[in-house]
Amino acid sequence: MRETVQDADDPRLGDYVRLRESSLRRSLESERGLFIAEGEKVIRRAAEAGHVPRSFLLAPRWLAGLDDVLSRWPDVPVYVVDEAVAEQVTGFHVHRGALASFHRADLPGVDALLGLRRLVVLEDVVDHANVGAVLRSAAGLGWDGALLSPRCADPLYRRAVKVSMGAVFALPWTRLPSWRDAPALLAEAGVTTVALTLADDSVDLGEVAGRFGDDDRVAVLLGTEGAGLSAHWSSTATVRARIPMRAGVDSLNVAAAAAIACYALAPSA
Repeated sequence: MRETVQDADDPRLGDYVRLRESSLRRSLESERGLFIAEGEKVIRRAAEAGHVPRSFLLAPRWLAGLDDVLSRWPDVPVYVVDEAVAEQVTGFHVHRGALASFHRADLPGVDALLGLRRLVVLEDVVDHANVGAVLRSAAGLGWDGALLSPRCADPLYRRAVKVSMGAVFALPWTRLPSWRDAPALLAEAGVTTVALTLADDSVDLGEVAGRFGDDDRVAVLLGTEGAGLSAHWSSTATVRARIPMRAGVDSLNVAAAAAIACYALAPSA
C-alpha cells in the first residue's frame, strides 16, 4: 500500500519523528510498542527474524530493491518520501534512504536463556552503540544469547540496531528481572560466570579459556563504560579475568573487550 507523502508534519509519519532524541524515542517507542530499523540490510534482517512491520518510510530509489519484502505485507503502508522530507521528519540525514517501523515482540523469559552454552551478561551498559556492538560480536562469534540488567540501554533502539547490523534480531536476549539477584540467579542455574575486571585476583583471560569445554555453560560478565563491573557482580562471579594490556593502557572499551572475550571463550563448534 504505497502512499506518497510530501508534508513532514503528516501524522502518518508519527513513528519516525525526531529519531535522534533518545528520551523522546524511549517513551514513544515504549508507548507504541515499536522499534525502528534503518537501511535495507537491517530491515531485511528484522523481517527475516519474524518481526512484523507497522510501516515503511522509503525514498523512491529503494522501492524496487525492497519489493520482495514489501510484497510480504501488502496491507502495510509504504510511505514514499523524498530525502529532504525524511530529514525533516527524523531530524538527521537518512543517507540510506530506508526506514521501517516494526512491532516489538514479547521478550523471552530468563529461564529460556539460562540453559544455553554461552551467554554475554551486561551490567548497566548505557550506550546504545556499545550494546549493539557487544551483541554483534556475540552473534558473530557463535555465542547463544545475552542477558541485560534492568538499566542497560535498549538493544532495539535505532542506534543499537544499526551498530549491530541487525544482530540484535539473530541473538536471543532478554532483561534480567533484578540487578542484585542476577549473580545468584546464574549460579543457581549452574552457569559458570567469568567477570571481566581489573580486580587484584583476576587471572589472564587466555588461562581461563582453557578451563572450559564446548558443552560447559559459561557467561561472561561485562560492566559499565566508566566504572566497569560493580563489586557485587565481580565478587560473586565464579572467576575473575582480565585481558593482558601493554603500553600503560589499563583497559579497553567494553565493546572491544566483549569481542576479545567472546573469541577467547567461544565453543569450537
